[in-house]
Amino acid sequence: MIKNRTLICSFVAISSGIFGGYISGQITLMMHSQKCQNQPWALNQLCNTWVAPGAIWQGSTTGLWMGTILGAFVAGLATRQNSQ
Repeated sequence: MIKNRTLICSFVAISSGIFGGYISGQITLMMHSQKCQNQPWALNQLCNTWVAPGAIWQGSTTGLWMGTILGAFVAGLATRQNSQ
């Protein structure tokens, strides 16, 4: 049972980390892109291109860590044995 628990927790932690990284990267990109909205079209495109890599990196790194930690915690709670 312990090997299965380890595999389940690892799988859930990695999966939720990847999912959290993707979602957080997209949210951070949208937030940073709002700074470029008041620009003319060409400058808006240039600003979005300039902002995108840093925003995605920042958001995905944060989401990856948070998703992995929370996923491992939830999976550990879900697979724990009841003490009698």
